[in-house]
Amino acid sequence: MSRALIAAVALLFAHESPAQSTVVFSGVSVIPMDREEVLANQTVIVENGRITHVGAARQAPAGALSVDGRGKFLVPAIAEFHAHVPSGSQAVHAHRTLTLYAMAGVATARGMLGAPLHLALRDSIARGQLLGPRLLTSGPSFNNNTATSPGAVMAMVREQKAAGYDLLKIHPGVPRIAFDSLAATANRLRIPFAGHVPLEIGLDVALTSRYSTIDHLDGLVEAMYAGPQPLTPQVNGFFGLGIVRQLDQSRFDAVVRRVRASGVAMVPTQILMDNYASDATGDALTALPEFRYWVPQQVAAWRTNKNGLVSQPPAPADQRAEFIALRRRFVKALHEAGVPFLLGSDAPQLWNVPGFSAHRELGALVAAGLTPYQALRTGTVNVARFMGEEGRSGIVRTGARADLILLDANPLQDIANTLTIQGVMLNGRWIGPAERERLLNALANP
Repeated sequence: MSRALIAAVALLFAHESPAQSTVVFSGVSVIPMDREEVLANQTVIVENGRITHVGAARQAPAGALSVDGRGKFLVPAIAEFHAHVPSGSQAVHAHRTLTLYAMAGVATARGMLGAPLHLALRDSIARGQLLGPRLLTSGPSFNNNTATSPGAVMAMVREQKAAGYDLLKIHPGVPRIAFDSLAATANRLRIPFAGHVPLEIGLDVALTSRYSTIDHLDGLVEAMYAGPQPLTPQVNGFFGLGIVRQLDQSRFDAVVRRVRASGVAMVPTQILMDNYASDATGDALTALPEFRYWVPQQVAAWRTNKNGLVSQPPAPADQRAEFIALRRRFVKALHEAGVPFLLGSDAPQLWNVPGFSAHRELGALVAAGLTPYQALRTGTVNVARFMGEEGRSGIVRTGARADLILLDANPLQDIANTLTIQGVMLNGRWIGPAERERLLNALANP
């Protein structure tokens, strides 16, 4: 696809998104996220995409848009660090996807299966021509079909770096001989790589080769495998579900120590695993309110898929429960050890509606033992630090980027309150209740 055609497709999704130059939130309770505190009765002023005042009431600048924040809670917008944006034959759904991220208060999304179209979408969003989260994007993935030799992967790395992708995506099936060349070339060219840990690579090689993030906690369960058979994809099952009863539990602490020492960040996508391994039916999962905004045909397919898993489970119920318990134990132990965690839910994948599933992931992290404040940090402060923006995004503070969510209830008391969204602000553009409802209704009733 030519660059001109890519740009033309991106512009098909574009629409005017005027941003008020100044917005004032008055009487609002602020959760700044650089500390666990609620600041009551605050005035927050946003000018030209930046927060210029947080504190006592003061006179609003002339022409400012006033938002009554009494009884509301203002928090930083969140990130979705294992996102997907449709492309190819599914590109028609890209606009819906980006809009849903925005309406759910996702201000930054890291696309983990990229295509040339995404470069144009990323740039259109950055120029204010397209409503959506600030977009980071990988290139097409390295997998068993593309990473066939050292020469092939070195060429792919150079091409994706030259094209302007933000990172490289690793999928299962990459052979060790190709991976070593991939990692060496990527590190030399200073383009990060992230994603799955192929079985032939294993956790220790992934950690020492300087993965940017390991997604899905991939490779951690496998690092404890002590079964008699060679570890193949068929034996391993869904992220280790097949081997959960063939593990050497004495290795758990050593795995945690090695991950901590490496400095590699984790993107658990725990909600995907919880949904997969649970006994919840497809009807129950897709009855959540946000599913009315997603593509009806895909919702129906997801429903059928999960109902099939319930009728023919991939493992006995107690084995699936052990799998989730082990993953939650890893989340808790790694977090307590100081391993960086970044919020990601793998949307839109099975049972995950873009934007909203990031909030479901927050709930999954709390179910694993994090406090609501700790869970929120994975999508705010931690992401800012990871991106080299500490103090400049992911917080409510003077000088920070104005990516915000206005909530009806306090998320520090109940993490489910992150979904009580009154309005969102992306890079200084306020989308209040009426506009947000109009945009969502347009998706529910196309």
